[in-house]
Amino acid sequence: MSATTTPRTTVTEREAREVAEAAREQDWRKPSFAKELFLGRFRLDLIHPHPLPDAESVRRGEEFLTKLRAFCESTIDSARIEREARIPDEVVAGLKELGALGMKIDPKYGGLGLTQLYYNKALALVGSASPAVGALLSAHQSIGVPQPLKMFGTQEQKDTFLPRCARTDISAFLLTEPDVGSDPARLATTAVPDGDDYVLDGVKLWTTNGVVADLLVVMARVPASEGHKGGITAFVVEAGSEGITVEHRNAFMGLRGIENGVTRFHQVRVPAANRIGPEGAGLKIALTTLNTGRLSLPAMCAGAGKWCLKIAREWAAEREQWGKPVALHEAVGSKISFIAATTFALEAVLDLSSQMADEDRNDIRIEAALAKLYGSEMAWLMADELVQIRGGRGYETAESLGARGERSVPAEQILRDLRINRIFEGSTEIMHLLIAREAVDAHLSVAGDLIDPDKSLSDKARAGANAGVFYAKWLPKLVAGPGQLPSAYNEFKHAVDLSGHLRYVERHARKLARSTFYAMSRWQGRMETKQGFLGRIVDIGAELFAMSAACVRAERLRSEGEHGREAYQLADAFCRQARIRVEELFARLWTNTDDLDRKVVMGVLGGAYTWLEEGVVDPSGEGPWIADATPGPSERENARRPYGA
Repeated sequence: MSATTTPRTTVTEREAREVAEAAREQDWRKPSFAKELFLGRFRLDLIHPHPLPDAESVRRGEEFLTKLRAFCESTIDSARIEREARIPDEVVAGLKELGALGMKIDPKYGGLGLTQLYYNKALALVGSASPAVGALLSAHQSIGVPQPLKMFGTQEQKDTFLPRCARTDISAFLLTEPDVGSDPARLATTAVPDGDDYVLDGVKLWTTNGVVADLLVVMARVPASEGHKGGITAFVVEAGSEGITVEHRNAFMGLRGIENGVTRFHQVRVPAANRIGPEGAGLKIALTTLNTGRLSLPAMCAGAGKWCLKIAREWAAEREQWGKPVALHEAVGSKISFIAATTFALEAVLDLSSQMADEDRNDIRIEAALAKLYGSEMAWLMADELVQIRGGRGYETAESLGARGERSVPAEQILRDLRINRIFEGSTEIMHLLIAREAVDAHLSVAGDLIDPDKSLSDKARAGANAGVFYAKWLPKLVAGPGQLPSAYNEFKHAVDLSGHLRYVERHARKLARSTFYAMSRWQGRMETKQGFLGRIVDIGAELFAMSAACVRAERLRSEGEHGREAYQLADAFCRQARIRVEELFARLWTNTDDLDRKVVMGVLGGAYTWLEEGVVDPSGEGPWIADATPGPSERENARRPYGA
């Protein structure tokens, strides 16, 4: 097999940062609970009392969930999807008939017009029946054509495409390329203006829904020229256009029914009328779309947690060892407690973020990112604990269990299916950096020029003066706060006392802000290279956010008289578990092996430890690490398979 690869687009580290920075939303026009939390300000008033949906949206949402549940139970055969690695056509046809393709699309375009809250409840439900079906619906609506058109499309584009997306057409989002992941500055797919059209050339990788899609959102680079600003730009493209070839359907360790492929564009003509927004706005459109689009992943993670809890409860009560159910053995019981408490917290984070998105009173870009990060990490841990609780049966496939006469519980499948959530729509490592950038935005706004080597002395002097004013007001407020008052947050003090947990959050939000400030003072321009430190800062913020959401949700349920006592117990258990993790993370801010790890990495890359690799064989196949993506006509058979075709 040839080992040739595409010549790589070369950009400097600074150029890559500038592209990413330009795509960020620069302004904070609305308050943000999470942003304030990272600044050491515990703004409980922004999330408590817990925001509530209006009665009409609840009625419509519950009505749809009832229909969707009946459909999931009667029509979706998860075992068949896993076995055949395909979602049957009749399942997709049924989803279209239900209106599930248009859950978030306005009724005037033929959609259901569900709120974000009920859209996420629907994804949790359908994702529990089959994670592959959940991925199909999520990719179509959360990042596919409907969401960017809803936010940035022209009226003509909405009138043309949204009715199709609501009832008949499946969409996909195409950004990643064989040699371009989270670094869009190196995007190689081009869209060259030609009269009233653009001509697209390039290759896209990991195109979820791309194999079966009818419509695509494609990110491509427009060259700057006379009359064209250029830059990364978004287009709606008909998937059946001449010159588009689905060259391969990818197969994964999990989500075996997902229709994810490699798509090649060769001289594909796209009308200029199909451009979403102006030239150069593609990345900003993508990131803005993801502000709420990311909530679809934690929705399915929360659903997975619920299922893990159900199986753990039923199995651990049935299975006996040494004279009693395994649930009553502390080693197993602690795992069940973790699953129950964490599921409660994940749903609290999801529902709070979703309802805030619906009300549009707050900026939730950090909350949604934290929900994605925290949900994907914790769901994976819960599934891993479920497999451990099930023992050998957890490692055995559902098909094998059923074949030998036992309940066919797909515990190992959910572990495989959930693993991708820590990677796509922003890997955990990228989410750490993205959230950290937003968390230090206030600091960079007032003091960023001080650590920018390209700024002049006058710029630095001006930044120093601004920073002095900001920190003179900000730093004193980090010394003391309500978290030191025994009577603070007493409205959360009932049969179970949650007020102490909120005081803990307030105190440690200030400690988090002090730690961030100290690190910026210590490392200055090198701060962005301290990714281990930044990751821990973000993880602490995620735990504090989850603790806050859990307490607020428990109080809401208590005030409504619905499982209030039990909710308080779960919130208390979660917060106590989270506090242990927070203390460990704080300790690791300053006591860690980050510097030593960097030395070891340099040794590994330099070949100093190749002797350690001796004594094994490598079963990997031959071929390049990154496939050839040179533009040109496809030499492969088109694997596109639209539903109902």
